[in-house]
Amino acid sequence: MKIKKTLMIESSDWDALVRKTYGRPYCFQQQDDCKQRGIEKITVPNTDEDWDYSEETVPEEVNHEEMGVSFDAWLSRDPSLPLEGSKYEWETPMWWERNFYPHVQMVANDLHKRGLLEAGDYIINIDW
Repeated sequence: MKIKKTLMIESSDWDALVRKTYGRPYCFQQQDDCKQRGIEKITVPNTDEDWDYSEETVPEEVNHEEMGVSFDAWLSRDPSLPLEGSKYEWETPMWWERNFYPHVQMVANDLHKRGLLEAGDYIINIDW
């Protein structure tokens, strides 16, 4: 029988680490049309393929069907800038969480490079 050691991170702890490190709105559960309860597996570091999204921006509309931007685009945008045409304060951070986010593997690889996440196999536990 094969047994594999896996490290588990609660999605709320993952979000807190990402927000603290990068100073941007971030909620892993809200990505990809809002994730259901469950787990997502990642390996750190994982450079087997290009994990970066190619888009530099997405329409400034909460819940638009276009989601995910390049890691550099995410880092470059000022999170204090309101969305064009927004009426409510909550729209900008929700847009960041649901539409304007990098691939989780790009974030994980960068956190590892910064010495904030050790190498290994992880499960992000999504339980809201």
